[in-house]
Amino acid sequence: MSGVAQSLRRPAVKICGITRPEDVDAAAGAGAEYIGFVFFAPSPRALSPARAAPLAQRAPAGLCKVGLFVDVDDATLTAILAEVPLDLLQLHGAETPDRVAGIRALTGLPVMKAVGIAAAEDLPRLDAHARAADMLLVDAKPPRGAALPGGNGLAFDWRLVAGRRWPVPWMLAGGLDARNVAEALRLTGAPAVDVSSGVEASPGVKDPARIADFLAAVGRAGPVMRSA
Repeated sequence: MSGVAQSLRRPAVKICGITRPEDVDAAAGAGAEYIGFVFFAPSPRALSPARAAPLAQRAPAGLCKVGLFVDVDDATLTAILAEVPLDLLQLHGAETPDRVAGIRALTGLPVMKAVGIAAAEDLPRLDAHARAADMLLVDAKPPRGAALPGGNGLAFDWRLVAGRRWPVPWMLAGGLDARNVAEALRLTGAPAVDVSSGVEASPGVKDPARIADFLAAVGRAGPVMRSA
């Protein structure tokens, strides 16, 4: 996904943790570029393949369908992909760069690797994964003992990645909502943002008004260079 043309546009938006048909419609209607389906049982946003398939099929052309996986094995991943039409795989566990490359080879799909950040010492992992993944998701590192690797509504110090660039596209995640996303974009220059709990009425239930407000806030933040 690298090496493509660049254009000056508003940052791309991913609405993650989609669980209902109306969530798909709200994300598409507001102009999001990505929607995410969670295949991780402990999450309140987790879906079975049977539930995810009609949601993915409902997505209009051009809306990228992302599957979120945590340390998934090959057999499980292959079975899910046989039922659910996905465009991009998001790996949110302890996957190594070699595992990222292996999943990419197994599926033939682009892979986005999530890396949790809490301090400067976490940044080298981004550089390592940028050599194997097609995209990076720069997220807040979950607190010790947390049940979920992401979607915890936590932010990190965005100044840690201010001005940093990698050879692949990247998204910023972690505690974003309509109130703080403009500041996050100003500090980081991120070409894309990922939101889940920040646009929910309750865990796993998206709020169409909050989705619209989030997209509007991103639009007000101004254009950035991103893949065309």
